[in-house]
Amino acid sequence: MPEKPSDREWKQIMAEERKIPRHVAIILDGNGRWAKKRGLPRTMGHKEGSRVVEETVFHAGELGIEYLTVYAFSTENWKRSEEEVSSLMTLFRYYMKRLRVIARENDAVVRMIGDRSRFEPDIIEMMDRLEEETKDNHGLTFTIAVNYGGRDDIRRAVKKIAEKAKQGELSPDTITEETISGELDTAYMPDPDLLIRTGGELRISNFLLWQIAYAEIYVTDVLWPDFTKEDLEKAVEAYGKRNRRFGDAK
Repeated sequence: MPEKPSDREWKQIMAEERKIPRHVAIILDGNGRWAKKRGLPRTMGHKEGSRVVEETVFHAGELGIEYLTVYAFSTENWKRSEEEVSSLMTLFRYYMKRLRVIARENDAVVRMIGDRSRFEPDIIEMMDRLEEETKDNHGLTFTIAVNYGGRDDIRRAVKKIAEKAKQGELSPDTITEETISGELDTAYMPDPDLLIRTGGELRISNFLLWQIAYAEIYVTDVLWPDFTKEDLEKAVEAYGKRNRRFGDAK
């Protein structure tokens, strides 16, 4: 008798049949505009956006998505007002605690990508603890990009490769695309199949520049705090209708 597929394997089989993207990345745009429309401080938009992230983790898992990556805080976001950045750090500390509950409820693995060195020691400790506590979970892998920039990701990867070449660990002639991918923050997961951007803006904003080379892009005018399960399903449905050729003429 053949071995019965595990729940995770069944989900993957069903997802492939329904053309569900294995990896979905989302640029969470529109928190500030959502708050402004309601006469609220921008921080309230970020707080409401955090709640929607929690719901999206659950809905993505239900759909059979294996990897969900969200762009929470870019390397450029430090340029915002000191008050807003301070409020975001306070929210981030709270959210690190919430993520432990979210991970437990969804059996999710939580990972952080980006340069952590600029954060306060207590935040870095919370990130490390969260990753350690969830590493053996079996559900969706939920990745949060914080102090992340696509160019900085590539810069740091090139720096590590250059150091290995300097130490004689590899020859420049042997460097391949896989070599570079293996040194990026996202080396532990496949490249995104679908990139969703909320808020209607038509730009990538320095997010996963190397990794989204062949991702399908879906833009919606819905502001992130208004993003629902139905909006996620619409994006996935649109993805399922695309003909992904990866440069082929077929």
